[in-house]
Amino acid sequence: VYKKSQGASVIKVFGLTVASVGNNEKQLKSKNIPYLKTITYGRSHAGYYPGATQTLFKLLFTKEGKILGAQAAGYEGVEKRIDVILTIMRNNGTIQEMLDSELCYAPPYTSAKDPVNILGMNADNILRGFVKPAFTEDMDGACLIDVRMPEAYNTKTIDTAINIPINTIRNRLDEIPKDKKVVLFCNTGYTSYCASTILTQNGFDNVYSLMGGIELYKELVKNKESEIVQKITA
Repeated sequence: VYKKSQGASVIKVFGLTVASVGNNEKQLKSKNIPYLKTITYGRSHAGYYPGATQTLFKLLFTKEGKILGAQAAGYEGVEKRIDVILTIMRNNGTIQEMLDSELCYAPPYTSAKDPVNILGMNADNILRGFVKPAFTEDMDGACLIDVRMPEAYNTKTIDTAINIPINTIRNRLDEIPKDKKVVLFCNTGYTSYCASTILTQNGFDNVYSLMGGIELYKELVKNKESEIVQKITA
């Protein structure tokens, strides 16, 4: 009996592996299907074991926790993680099953909490209201705060962003506006999530965490700059 297609795919682009399952944002918009989304980075295996690489994950889901689609790009174990999400979707699982999935663990292969678990936890935090996600398209007019250490901020940051390291944020609450949208960011999104929690507990309710952090932002800016150069030289 035909049980519908999950739309799973994988492709090798030079050294990069890109895999996906289910719908992407363009498809959901064309079908007028409402959705939530999140973006995380995960290591191919435990960071303290040599050779770990970063994988970028994007998850699309409903406010009820139903998984609508996922995409990932990286160098190692990319299609394995998409296959896990695919299996959860096939069995009508939700975000909760991503959290609960018990996957093979050993430092050369993954972390104790696999990137699939972390992606599920991130989505669950959004569903529970523990964090408000922000994306590059949400940054216009917002107060941008880089919560990394000054060394990282001075090396590379986002234009107009101010630097309030997370370890000083409790003592600098008066520098953060309550009457304006505030977007916090770090390298990949974990520290900004922690910082947003601190602010929420101190009465701020218009605070967001930039999903994918400055790592993703740099790539998107690089692509945009490349498009501009191509138009100029065409």
